[in-house]
Amino acid sequence: MPNPSHLEAVNPVLMGHVKSVDDSLKSNDKTIAVLIHGDAAVAGQGVVYECLQMSYLNHYNINGAIHIVANNQIGFTTTPAESRSGLYCTNVAKSIQAPIIHVNSDEPELLNKIITLAIKYRQVFKKDIFIDIIGYRRYGHN
Repeated sequence: MPNPSHLEAVNPVLMGHVKSVDDSLKSNDKTIAVLIHGDAAVAGQGVVYECLQMSYLNHYNINGAIHIVANNQIGFTTTPAESRSGLYCTNVAKSIQAPIIHVNSDEPELLNKIITLAIKYRQVFKKDIFIDIIGYRRYGHN
C-alpha cells in the first residue's frame, strides 16, 4: 500500500485492507500483512503500538503480520540512549509477546533465511513477528 511518509500512517490502513480481503474471501490464508518500519518510527510512533494492541481483538485480528524494521541506528539523528528507554527499537513487540529476530544487514543470505522463517512462523502460529535488520547509513541520510 502506498505510504505518504515515514510516519507509519499506512499501518492501520494496511491492516484494515488485509482484514477486509480475508473477510471477503472467508479465508485467513490468502493475505498477509508485511509492514516495513524505520527504527525511530517503530519505537516512537504511537500508531505502531496502537496497531499492535488492537491486532488480536476479534474485529481487527489479521492473524499476524510480518514487521520488517530497517534499523540504521540513527533515527531522527540521535543516539538510541536519547530516543527510547529500551535497548532495542523493537522492544514495543514485547507488548504482544511477538518474537523478535535481530539480523545484521551485511548478511543477505542469512536475512533471506530469516524472512522465510518469519513467513513460516506467521503461517503456523497466526501471530506477529519482527525482523530487526541492523545496519548503518553507509552513504549519509539516504
